[in-house]
Amino acid sequence: MKRYVLGISGASGSVYAVRVAKAIAEAGHELHLVFSAAGERVMIHETGMDGAAFMKDLGGSATGKIFRHESNDLFAPIASGSFRTDGMAIVPCSMAAVAAIAGGSGGDLLRRAADVHLKERRPLVVVFRETPLSSIHLRNLLVLSDTGALILPAAPAFYNKPTGMDDLVDFIAARVLSGLGMENDLIQEWGSGE
Repeated sequence: MKRYVLGISGASGSVYAVRVAKAIAEAGHELHLVFSAAGERVMIHETGMDGAAFMKDLGGSATGKIFRHESNDLFAPIASGSFRTDGMAIVPCSMAAVAAIAGGSGGDLLRRAADVHLKERRPLVVVFRETPLSSIHLRNLLVLSDTGALILPAAPAFYNKPTGMDDLVDFIAARVLSGLGMENDLIQEWGSGE
């Protein structure tokens, strides 16, 4: 069993977080969730689920342990480099979170946990969902990339011939899981079909 952290910030794209969390939980891995202050509000708006409903939904299919940490709890285990994890994904990641992480300013548990993953050289996958991008956004994303983060835009591909929204969401979720080093079968590997 592996241990992952999933940060959910206030950008649009909560459906990606839901799919990634379910895949990690269903695979039997330990999952530590942290919402930014705006992340839960956006999830309620986009999915109708608050954090408690999300935890309940995850628990129904999970074979691994799931923990939720409050964004202001800087004493949570994921705030320390001594708490070993196999990686963190921020899905979705707002440009405010990108800027704070790139600047090393911390501020809440999501940003602190991301900083821990960078300083400890552990996988950090940043799934931003913003368009268009300003030069400031691009510079901050470059700082994160140069520091070791995998920058993954929430931009699904169409070569796998998606038939609905679930296929589009699965494409991004599969890429996130791969970025964390986690095998999955959410999408067909290129060249393996047809």
